[in-house]
Amino acid sequence: MTGNKKNVNWLLFGFMIILVSVWLFPIFVTFLTALKTAQEASATKPWDLPVGFALLDNFTWAWRNGNLGQSFTRSILYAGLSSTVAIILAALAAFALVQLKVKRAFSWFLLIYAGTVFPFQMYLLPLFFMYQKLGIYDTQLGLFLFYTAIAIPFCLFVLRNNFIMLEQEIMEAAQLDGLSNFGVFTRMYLPQSVSAIAALFLFQFTWVWNDLLFGITLSKSPNVRPIMAGLAGLRGTFASQNIPGVLAGALLASVPTIFIFIMLGKYLLQGMVLTTSGE
Repeated sequence: MTGNKKNVNWLLFGFMIILVSVWLFPIFVTFLTALKTAQEASATKPWDLPVGFALLDNFTWAWRNGNLGQSFTRSILYAGLSSTVAIILAALAAFALVQLKVKRAFSWFLLIYAGTVFPFQMYLLPLFFMYQKLGIYDTQLGLFLFYTAIAIPFCLFVLRNNFIMLEQEIMEAAQLDGLSNFGVFTRMYLPQSVSAIAALFLFQFTWVWNDLLFGITLSKSPNVRPIMAGLAGLRGTFASQNIPGVLAGALLASVPTIFIFIMLGKYLLQGMVLTTSGE
């Protein structure tokens, strides 16, 4: 019985190795190609080792020719600020629904969370025409408002479930000791929800950073478009001229999400558990 169990474990281990290899191979090929010059890339196979080291030159080329410098800075602003504001607003709403006992709390929750029920593609045309009518189409404010609003329902879902699991008796005791509702929120609820908040920031930052669909729909100017829209423009304009430069731009665009994941990855599993917990 023990021998069969070991064989199964080895089979699972081998299967996981194959999956990891399949997943990493495109990344490996991308990195190898980004190390080459345009002439070398066109004369060799993608998996051939590079002769020289042109990665820094390709980074510089992508940064300048694709306006990735401006797009990079704007996406940091869009992803970081919109995620932060969405989490703050969702935390306040979750606190009101759980602690303040507002009327029809569950109905309010369903109304807000309904924003995630429909496919995001359904919002494209209404948003486009609404933004044009309001005069915020192709503006940084318009993209910031959209990314903030689209993140609130999921953040509310996670934080409400997290707040429900906290010990309500402790919160009531703190209020009896004279702590205000805002004090309970800032001193009791938020410190005990650090894992959920960090996981949410990781999720939302990554989603906003990787968004292409709404970035190209709600903006058209190079000084407004986020990083993925800028990278798509770089690929469409220079893909046949400098493939290593385009791939170097893609690697450059992946750095912030990798950094955020390294910093907050330890909260990921805890946050995923919290999304499936509730009443």
